[in-house]
Amino acid sequence: MTALLPTGHVVTRDGVALFSRAAGAGPPVVLLASWSLSSLSWGPVMARLAAQGFRALAYDRRGHGRSADPGGAMDYDTLADDLADVLAAHDLRAVTLVAMSGAAGEAVRTLTRHGASRIARLVLIGPTTPLLLQRPDNQAGIPAAALADLRTAVLDDFPRWLAENARPFGGPDALLDAIRADALTASLPALLAFHRSLAETDFRVELAALDLPLLVIQGDADATCPLDLTGHPTAALVKGARLRVVPGGRHGLIASHPALLAAEIAGFARGEG
Repeated sequence: MTALLPTGHVVTRDGVALFSRAAGAGPPVVLLASWSLSSLSWGPVMARLAAQGFRALAYDRRGHGRSADPGGAMDYDTLADDLADVLAAHDLRAVTLVAMSGAAGEAVRTLTRHGASRIARLVLIGPTTPLLLQRPDNQAGIPAAALADLRTAVLDDFPRWLAENARPFGGPDALLDAIRADALTASLPALLAFHRSLAETDFRVELAALDLPLLVIQGDADATCPLDLTGHPTAALVKGARLRVVPGGRHGLIASHPALLAAEIAGFARGEG
Protein backbone atom coordinates (compact mmCIF):
# COMPACT_ATOMS: atom_id res chain seq x y z
CA MET A 1 0.00 0.00 0.00
CA THR A 2 1.31 3.46 -0.87
CA ALA A 3 1.77 6.18 1.74
CA LEU A 4 2.87 9.82 1.90
CA LEU A 5 5.21 10.43 4.85
CA PRO A 6 5.70 13.77 6.67
CA THR A 7 9.26 13.84 5.30
CA GLY A 8 7.90 14.20 1.78
CA HIS A 9 8.70 10.61 0.91
CA VAL A 10 6.18 8.41 -0.87
CA VAL A 11 6.35 4.73 0.06
CA THR A 12 5.58 2.70 -3.05
CA ARG A 13 3.62 -0.55 -3.35
CA ASP A 14 6.88 -2.51 -3.03
CA GLY A 15 8.09 -0.51 -0.01
CA VAL A 16 10.56 1.89 -1.65
CA ALA A 17 10.73 5.41 -0.19
CA LEU A 18 10.80 8.05 -2.94
CA PHE A 19 11.61 11.64 -1.98
CA SER A 20 9.31 14.32 -3.41
CA ARG A 21 9.36 18.10 -3.27
CA ALA A 22 6.75 20.68 -4.24
CA ALA A 23 6.41 24.42 -4.76
CA GLY A 24 3.41 26.67 -5.24
CA ALA A 25 -0.33 26.09 -5.28
CA GLY A 26 -2.75 25.59 -8.12
CA PRO A 27 -3.15 23.14 -11.01
CA PRO A 28 -0.58 20.35 -10.63
CA VAL A 29 2.48 19.97 -12.83
CA VAL A 30 4.55 16.84 -12.15
CA LEU A 31 8.15 16.87 -13.37
CA LEU A 32 10.21 13.74 -14.08
CA ALA A 33 13.98 14.14 -14.17
CA SER A 34 16.42 12.90 -16.77
CA TRP A 35 18.59 9.81 -16.43
CA SER A 36 21.01 10.29 -13.49
CA LEU A 37 19.40 13.51 -12.24
CA SER A 38 17.16 14.13 -9.24
CA SER A 39 14.29 16.52 -8.54
CA LEU A 40 16.90 19.21 -7.78
CA SER A 41 17.49 19.59 -11.50
CA TRP A 42 14.00 21.06 -11.89
CA GLY A 43 14.57 23.90 -9.37
CA PRO A 44 14.61 26.88 -11.77
CA VAL A 45 11.61 25.54 -13.69
CA MET A 46 9.67 24.69 -10.51
CA ALA A 47 10.17 28.19 -9.09
CA ARG A 48 8.90 29.80 -12.28
CA LEU A 49 5.87 27.52 -12.47
CA ALA A 50 5.02 28.21 -8.82
CA ALA A 51 5.22 31.95 -9.49
CA GLN A 52 2.75 31.50 -12.37
CA GLY A 53 0.10 29.84 -10.19
CA PHE A 54 0.90 26.14 -10.48
CA ARG A 55 1.70 23.46 -7.95
CA ALA A 56 4.97 22.04 -9.24
CA LEU A 57 5.97 18.65 -7.87
CA ALA A 58 9.06 16.58 -8.62
CA TYR A 59 10.44 13.42 -7.08
CA ASP A 60 13.64 11.43 -7.08
CA ARG A 61 13.47 8.19 -9.06
CA ARG A 62 14.49 5.08 -7.09
CA GLY A 63 18.29 4.92 -6.89
CA HIS A 64 18.53 8.68 -7.46
CA GLY A 65 18.94 11.69 -5.17
CA ARG A 66 17.31 11.26 -1.75
CA SER A 67 15.22 8.23 -2.68
CA ALA A 68 15.98 4.71 -1.53
CA ASP A 69 18.14 2.42 -3.65
CA PRO A 70 16.61 -1.05 -3.37
CA GLY A 71 18.63 -2.54 -6.21
CA GLY A 72 16.92 -4.75 -8.73
CA ALA A 73 14.65 -3.74 -11.57
CA MET A 74 14.84 -0.40 -13.36
CA ASP A 75 12.50 -1.42 -16.15
CA TYR A 76 9.70 0.88 -17.25
CA ASP A 77 6.93 -1.18 -15.66
CA THR A 78 8.57 -0.69 -12.25
CA LEU A 79 9.18 3.02 -12.85
CA ALA A 80 5.62 3.52 -14.13
CA ASP A 81 4.26 1.88 -10.98
CA ASP A 82 6.37 4.29 -8.94
CA LEU A 83 4.92 7.29 -10.77
CA ALA A 84 1.39 5.97 -10.36
CA ASP A 85 2.05 5.59 -6.62
CA VAL A 86 3.37 9.17 -6.34
CA LEU A 87 0.28 10.55 -8.09
CA ALA A 88 -2.00 8.50 -5.85
CA ALA A 89 -0.19 9.34 -2.62
CA HIS A 90 -0.44 13.08 -3.36
CA ASP A 91 -3.99 12.58 -4.76
CA LEU A 92 -3.15 14.57 -7.89
CA ARG A 93 -5.67 14.89 -10.73
CA ALA A 94 -5.75 16.70 -14.08
CA VAL A 95 -1.96 16.62 -14.00
CA THR A 96 0.28 18.16 -16.61
CA LEU A 97 3.02 15.54 -16.71
CA VAL A 98 6.46 16.70 -17.84
CA ALA A 99 9.24 14.22 -18.60
CA MET A 100 12.80 14.92 -19.66
CA SER A 101 14.94 12.57 -21.76
CA GLY A 102 14.79 8.98 -20.44
CA ALA A 103 11.83 9.88 -18.24
CA ALA A 104 9.72 10.01 -21.39
CA GLY A 105 9.39 6.25 -21.18
CA GLU A 106 8.17 6.46 -17.57
CA ALA A 107 5.45 8.87 -18.62
CA VAL A 108 4.32 6.88 -21.66
CA ARG A 109 4.38 3.53 -19.85
CA THR A 110 2.38 5.01 -16.95
CA LEU A 111 -0.33 6.09 -19.38
CA THR A 112 -0.48 2.74 -21.18
CA ARG A 113 -0.18 0.67 -17.97
CA HIS A 114 -2.29 2.73 -15.54
CA GLY A 115 -4.46 4.90 -17.77
CA ALA A 116 -4.96 8.65 -17.90
CA SER A 117 -7.43 9.14 -15.05
CA ARG A 118 -4.97 11.41 -13.21
CA ILE A 119 -3.07 12.81 -16.22
CA ALA A 120 -4.61 15.44 -18.50
CA ARG A 121 -1.70 16.28 -20.80
CA LEU A 122 1.90 15.35 -21.46
CA VAL A 123 5.11 17.29 -22.19
CA LEU A 124 8.22 15.45 -23.38
CA ILE A 125 11.53 17.33 -23.40
CA GLY A 126 14.38 15.89 -25.48
CA PRO A 127 12.78 12.44 -25.28
CA THR A 128 14.49 9.09 -25.74
CA THR A 129 11.31 7.78 -27.36
CA PRO A 130 10.28 6.11 -29.56
CA LEU A 131 13.41 3.88 -29.79
CA LEU A 132 17.12 4.69 -29.53
CA LEU A 133 18.51 1.26 -30.36
CA GLN A 134 19.40 0.48 -33.96
CA ARG A 135 17.43 -2.49 -35.28
CA PRO A 136 16.53 -3.75 -38.74
CA ASP A 137 13.29 -1.76 -38.51
CA ASN A 138 15.04 1.25 -36.91
CA GLN A 139 18.14 1.75 -39.05
CA ALA A 140 18.63 5.36 -37.92
CA GLY A 141 19.08 4.20 -34.32
CA ILE A 142 22.25 4.04 -32.24
CA PRO A 143 24.23 0.80 -32.67
CA ALA A 144 24.11 -1.57 -29.69
CA ALA A 145 27.90 -1.53 -29.47
CA ALA A 146 27.97 2.25 -29.05
CA LEU A 147 25.38 2.08 -26.28
CA ALA A 148 27.35 -0.69 -24.55
CA ASP A 149 30.54 1.39 -24.82
CA LEU A 150 28.76 4.30 -23.13
CA ARG A 151 27.72 2.09 -20.22
CA THR A 152 31.28 0.77 -19.92
CA ALA A 153 32.61 4.33 -19.75
CA VAL A 154 30.06 5.17 -17.04
CA LEU A 155 30.98 2.05 -15.08
CA ASP A 156 34.73 2.65 -15.35
CA ASP A 157 34.79 6.36 -14.46
CA PHE A 158 31.44 8.10 -14.13
CA PRO A 159 32.89 11.44 -12.91
CA ARG A 160 35.16 11.59 -15.96
CA TRP A 161 32.29 10.69 -18.28
CA LEU A 162 30.19 13.48 -16.79
CA ALA A 163 33.00 16.01 -17.21
CA GLU A 164 33.54 15.02 -20.83
CA ASN A 165 29.84 15.21 -21.67
CA ALA A 166 28.92 18.39 -19.82
CA ARG A 167 29.54 20.77 -22.71
CA PRO A 168 27.40 18.84 -25.25
CA PHE A 169 24.62 18.84 -22.63
CA GLY A 170 24.55 22.64 -22.70
CA GLY A 171 24.10 25.38 -20.12
CA PRO A 172 26.25 27.76 -18.06
CA ASP A 173 29.33 26.33 -16.36
CA ALA A 174 28.14 26.92 -12.78
CA LEU A 175 24.84 25.18 -13.41
CA LEU A 176 26.58 22.30 -15.18
CA ASP A 177 28.79 21.87 -12.11
CA ALA A 178 25.65 21.58 -9.97
CA ILE A 179 24.10 19.10 -12.40
CA ARG A 180 27.23 16.93 -12.36
CA ALA A 181 27.21 16.96 -8.54
CA ASP A 182 23.55 15.93 -8.58
CA ALA A 183 24.23 13.07 -10.99
CA LEU A 184 27.03 11.75 -8.78
CA THR A 185 24.54 11.09 -5.97
CA ALA A 186 22.78 8.42 -8.07
CA SER A 187 23.39 4.70 -7.65
CA LEU A 188 25.72 3.40 -10.35
CA PRO A 189 23.93 0.04 -10.68
CA ALA A 190 20.62 1.89 -11.01
CA LEU A 191 22.06 4.18 -13.69
CA LEU A 192 23.38 1.30 -15.75
CA ALA A 193 20.12 -0.65 -15.50
CA PHE A 194 18.02 2.41 -16.30
CA HIS A 195 20.20 3.29 -19.27
CA ARG A 196 19.65 -0.16 -20.76
CA SER A 197 15.89 0.31 -20.37
CA LEU A 198 15.81 3.78 -21.95
CA ALA A 199 18.06 2.71 -24.82
CA GLU A 200 16.40 -0.57 -25.73
CA THR A 201 12.66 -0.19 -25.00
CA ASP A 202 10.48 0.29 -28.07
CA PHE A 203 7.60 2.74 -27.48
CA ARG A 204 6.28 3.00 -31.03
CA VAL A 205 3.11 1.03 -30.40
CA GLU A 206 2.45 2.70 -27.04
CA LEU A 207 2.89 6.21 -28.41
CA ALA A 208 0.43 5.50 -31.20
CA ALA A 209 -2.12 4.42 -28.58
CA LEU A 210 -1.98 7.69 -26.60
CA ASP A 211 -5.08 9.86 -26.61
CA LEU A 212 -4.25 13.09 -24.81
CA PRO A 213 -2.63 16.41 -25.70
CA LEU A 214 1.13 16.07 -26.22
CA LEU A 215 3.80 18.75 -26.54
CA VAL A 216 7.34 17.73 -27.50
CA ILE A 217 10.10 20.28 -26.86
CA GLN A 218 13.57 19.66 -28.26
CA GLY A 219 16.65 21.51 -29.44
CA ASP A 220 17.75 21.14 -33.04
CA ALA A 221 21.36 20.72 -31.82
CA ASP A 222 20.56 17.82 -29.48
CA ALA A 223 23.45 15.39 -29.99
CA THR A 224 22.38 13.02 -27.20
CA CYS A 225 18.93 12.29 -28.63
CA PRO A 226 18.98 13.61 -32.20
CA LEU A 227 15.76 15.34 -33.18
CA ASP A 228 15.18 13.19 -36.26
CA LEU A 229 15.58 9.99 -34.21
CA THR A 230 13.44 11.03 -31.24
CA GLY A 231 11.38 14.23 -31.20
CA HIS A 232 10.12 14.15 -34.78
CA PRO A 233 8.95 10.51 -34.78
CA THR A 234 7.58 10.78 -31.24
CA ALA A 235 5.34 13.70 -32.21
CA ALA A 236 4.40 12.03 -35.49
CA LEU A 237 3.13 8.93 -33.71
CA VAL A 238 0.65 10.78 -31.47
CA LYS A 239 -2.41 12.28 -33.11
CA GLY A 240 -2.56 16.04 -32.70
CA ALA A 241 0.85 16.32 -31.00
CA ARG A 242 2.81 19.57 -31.25
CA LEU A 243 6.59 19.80 -31.68
CA ARG A 244 8.39 22.91 -30.40
CA VAL A 245 11.92 23.02 -31.83
CA VAL A 246 14.40 25.25 -29.99
CA PRO A 247 16.95 26.72 -32.42
CA GLY A 248 20.48 25.92 -31.28
CA GLY A 249 19.17 24.04 -28.26
CA ARG A 250 21.17 21.07 -27.01
CA HIS A 251 19.95 18.17 -24.90
CA GLY A 252 20.11 19.98 -21.56
CA LEU A 253 17.35 22.53 -22.10
CA ILE A 254 16.69 22.26 -18.38
CA ALA A 255 20.06 23.95 -17.85
CA SER A 256 20.22 26.25 -20.85
CA HIS A 257 16.58 27.30 -21.30
CA PRO A 258 14.68 26.99 -17.98
CA ALA A 259 12.62 30.15 -18.58
CA LEU A 260 11.55 28.93 -22.01
CA LEU A 261 10.59 25.51 -20.63
CA ALA A 262 8.56 27.05 -17.80
CA ALA A 263 6.74 29.35 -20.23
CA GLU A 264 6.00 26.51 -22.68
CA ILE A 265 4.79 24.20 -19.90
CA ALA A 266 2.61 26.89 -18.32
CA GLY A 267 1.04 27.84 -21.64
CA PHE A 268 0.36 24.22 -22.54
CA ALA A 269 -1.13 23.52 -19.09
CA ARG A 270 -3.51 26.45 -19.60
CA GLY A 271 -4.54 25.17 -23.00
CA GLU A 272 -2.89 28.01 -24.93
CA GLY A 273 -1.59 27.57 -28.45
